[in-house]
Amino acid sequence: MDIEETKTMFRFKQFTIEQDRCAMKVGTDGVLLGAWVALQTSDRRLLDVGTGTGVIALMLAQRAPQAEVTAIDIDGECTVQARGNADRSAWSDRITVCCTPVQEYRPDRPFDLLVSNPPYYDRSLLPPDAGRTTARHTVLLDSAELLAAADRLLTPEGRLAVILPPPEAERFRAQAAGRFVVQRWTEVWTTPRSGVRRCLLELVRERAAAMAAAPAADRLIIEEAPNHFTEEYKRLTRDFYLKF
Repeated sequence: MDIEETKTMFRFKQFTIEQDRCAMKVGTDGVLLGAWVALQTSDRRLLDVGTGTGVIALMLAQRAPQAEVTAIDIDGECTVQARGNADRSAWSDRITVCCTPVQEYRPDRPFDLLVSNPPYYDRSLLPPDAGRTTARHTVLLDSAELLAAADRLLTPEGRLAVILPPPEAERFRAQAAGRFVVQRWTEVWTTPRSGVRRCLLELVRERAAAMAAAPAADRLIIEEAPNHFTEEYKRLTRDFYLKF
């Protein structure tokens, strides 16, 4: 457990997340995605799908002062808590929180970026807790539905960013074929010997992609040894974590 974290609260440098009403607490996956995704000065509308506590939405608001951020989730308790977390931040006027399935979400304008820390486990071996099942399994949102939502909700030049374990990342990329292609791919290793634990992917529509070969995956190692974090990981997350 990180020193900033308790069961009910996680404190960052510029905001605090209360999390007692959400099944999935603040974790490394969400923080990695919120810090890693590329943001452009032209981005004006950002969408966080499956926002949970709202941590990624708040990170995006911190990083992109020119943008409005919308955070959606199907869990009513999470959206209430995410709204409260946003209200206590310096960016409350730029964050909108909605309780709605992304499959039914119909905004009046498209988005420049869709970010999601999506459910990724198979329906077998479901955990007993209903909240964790919703948050971490493809019961209510599978990859095909997320890709369809991105196709519908993004501008022609819009980007889609996700974090997934390696097998799910490969399947996601295969399912995206014909609509989206990967333009950034980072393999996350816990230690130099751990192997790939997560993949960070940023995709664009095929017709918007540059006529170039698919990018080679780069590597992000979190720790050289227990509690000895790499300089690359510190640089990526130091605007957020108190310990850096």
